Amino acid sequence: MRWNRFWTLGLGTLFTCTFFIQAKNTPVSQKQDVSGNQGKPIRTIVIDAGHGGHDVGARGSYSTESQLTLQVALKLGKILEENMPDVKVVYTRKTDRFDDPRVKANMANDAKGELFVSIHCNSAGKIRRQTGSQTVYRKKGKKKVAVKVPTYAYYPNPAKGTETYIWATSKNNAKMESLKQNSVIVLDADSEESRALMDDTDPETFILLNTLRNAYFDQSLRLSTLIEDEFTKVGRISRGARQRNEKGIWVLSATAMPSVLVELGFISNPEEEDYLNSASGQSELANGIYKAIKRYRDELDRFTINRQQDTEGSAAVSSR
Repeated sequence: MRWNRFWTLGLGTLFTCTFFIQAKNTPVSQKQDVSGNQGKPIRTIVIDAGHGGHDVGARGSYSTESQLTLQVALKLGKILEENMPDVKVVYTRKTDRFDDPRVKANMANDAKGELFVSIHCNSAGKIRRQTGSQTVYRKKGKKKVAVKVPTYAYYPNPAKGTETYIWATSKNNAKMESLKQNSVIVLDADSEESRALMDDTDPETFILLNTLRNAYFDQSLRLSTLIEDEFTKVGRISRGARQRNEKGIWVLSATAMPSVLVELGFISNPEEEDYLNSASGQSELANGIYKAIKRYRDELDRFTINRQQDTEGSAAVSSR
């Protein structure tokens, strides 16, 4: 019931935004959706393989984050293309190359994505443990004095599990700016009239953007929860769905759509590194993300249809 209320409120917000724009701006011509997807809540999904090129990200004992994120991203994209033929899949990279996060955000926004999924691997620093002691001689005045000092060894950190992040509320202003700059709720985002419409000094526009941002936050949180739920179903340890306000999370607030960042596991843990490099592990992770996206889209489709039926019913009653 709680998520039913969430979808009702969230989709109500999106419909309200659409009607607001239609009332203030009706383009002379609109591009027709020849794929038949017009009206569907998710038509384009952007998949971002974290890091790449000279930026390898976290390092394991024999592999790098940039290698693993690309492999899983390509697998996820293939699953989506095979099982959701009506959805366009856009990749921020399909090879081992580096793009600035700003470039990735622009790619997602230019593609008019309805969902952004960034894939990463986690890492934790090695643990230092005392293994014994040794005697060393240190000069004290004219004499050498024997002193016992501890000896240490470094061991891999046992941290393991998955995490899925959304942008922190402290980044809300940045998210709203991305919505304004990319005019995601305007029917013809290339027109000067539509650009002028996104003036956040106008109280109506400010309320509109603020409400839409909150709806995207709730939708991102829902998807992140579904992803972690799918991971736990196959035995992965979930460290939770949470907000993040750290380096590397900027792209989530710069993309004008619901967006999540998935940490597949800890490459610093030898056991997890083997899992992340295995074909079975990568397929399991990619399928888990796909199943979560499917559940998310099915919920969105269901409530979109219900909302449309309610709207049509109200229109029919008022016309009598």
